[in-house]
Amino acid sequence: MLELADSLGLRVGSAPDTVLGTGVQTALELLNAGTIGAPVAAQVHWSAPGHERWHPSPHFYYQPGGGPLFDMGPYYLTSLVMFFGPVVRVSGVATRSERARTVETGPLAGTPIPVEIDTHVSAILEHANGVTTTITVSFEVWATRTPLFEIYGTDGTITVPDPNRFSDPVELVTREEPERREVPFSAGYEDAGRGYGLADMARAIETNRPHRASGRVAFHILEVMDAITRASREHRVIDVDSTVDRPAVVPFGAAPDTW
Repeated sequence: MLELADSLGLRVGSAPDTVLGTGVQTALELLNAGTIGAPVAAQVHWSAPGHERWHPSPHFYYQPGGGPLFDMGPYYLTSLVMFFGPVVRVSGVATRSERARTVETGPLAGTPIPVEIDTHVSAILEHANGVTTTITVSFEVWATRTPLFEIYGTDGTITVPDPNRFSDPVELVTREEPERREVPFSAGYEDAGRGYGLADMARAIETNRPHRASGRVAFHILEVMDAITRASREHRVIDVDSTVDRPAVVPFGAAPDTW
């Protein structure tokens, strides 16, 4: 698809566009400004006991192409690439429990769910800039106190809001101000919603700049997720061949139809 688009002079967009909201973009602006010094590492831990507890037809989550990595991973991996650039090498372990699962809500309640995918995935990612990040996504965790998303630098920590949303608050701790505090938004589309990625692309075409939620980013994230599953299956470290440029920060207060 990407090669065809290039040959026709067209663009390819992708989800997620949640990363263009004020939440992730403010964290990115703080990072780029050196607020926590040089970045060292980041940690992601998204977990739930399973989507069958709320989804009326959750079987597809447990079929090939589903699971916590391919369902929730793109939100967090896309954010990590925005923060630190492309991933060059991954290692990972993926497992599943023997817990029996059934639909818990709706007309299919009580229906068994065959589990054909791994339901707990952990990976270590090496980025081209030398930063190491870790990510765990799981359908096996009933409760946890592990932080959802944090960036660690030589002079502080940024608590990144959930990239599955657009505008949750960002928190910051620094060497000079060691008390955790919420920071005002300083970047990102305000009041963003689904479809802002497409609007950003349309404006990018008009102004002849790269659009942010691009097919190139999506392709890289897809290869990273595939590499994580291969690393687990083959018990080795996997090199990632594709690369992508870090998208530019969305200026605060920008609207895709005017900026």
